[in-house]
Amino acid sequence: MNEAHTLAHTAVTAGLSQQAPGTVSLVGAGPGDLELLTLRAYKRVLDAEVLVYDNLVGPAIVALAPATCERIYVGKAARQHTLPQEAICELLVQKARTGRRVVRLKGGDPFVFGRGGEEMDELIRHAIPLEIVPGITAALGAAASFGFPLTHRDLAQSCVFVTGHLKDHSIALNWPALALPNQTIVIYMGVTGLEVIARELQAAGLRADMPAALIYKATWPEQKIWVTELGQLPQVAQTHGIKPPTLLVIGEVVRLQH
Repeated sequence: MNEAHTLAHTAVTAGLSQQAPGTVSLVGAGPGDLELLTLRAYKRVLDAEVLVYDNLVGPAIVALAPATCERIYVGKAARQHTLPQEAICELLVQKARTGRRVVRLKGGDPFVFGRGGEEMDELIRHAIPLEIVPGITAALGAAASFGFPLTHRDLAQSCVFVTGHLKDHSIALNWPALALPNQTIVIYMGVTGLEVIARELQAAGLRADMPAALIYKATWPEQKIWVTELGQLPQVAQTHGIKPPTLLVIGEVVRLQH
């Protein structure tokens, strides 16, 4: 660390809890913006001796780790995995057994479609001490970045988060439960299944003109939003060449976007 970095580290982290050697911290890195890190996540990265991180973690966050920290990239994109999940779990166990402070850094929150539960189970099975550091998930970052709420007294009294594909890349959602009135639907990893999502939600009762937003890389410098309607989602995605990582938000609250 340089002098300024050292002073900032001392001022910010004084009095906070310490991670013990030989443990793993499953840390939520938030949606990408460095300033949306929690204070505990910030401290864990600053003190990391091994950093295992995903592709949705902002580069400025990874850069916080000390020069002596071993950085291991295990990012996953659609159908392209640097390491399979089983190998990532084994890696965390192996690195913790070296007696170092291991930080598993995951975009958003580790327990919101981040497969943190699988990693937690494996660490517990091997009796590796661990802690969970929650993070701001992509849905919250996306709504805040583009100026609309996920819930609203007059428009949405509930909000549901779902994943757009399962482990085998199929889409099997409870469509009638999603199509309830006065509800905001947030779909992670849904871009590749937009035709199915739009069709099934309309079949379950949602209007074709229900407001919808496709949000690319929320809180990152290159973030973008496309506001449209449920029935037009596949066409909009094709016209603009929208690719992952893109979040889908459907509901009347999208009208409040500014």
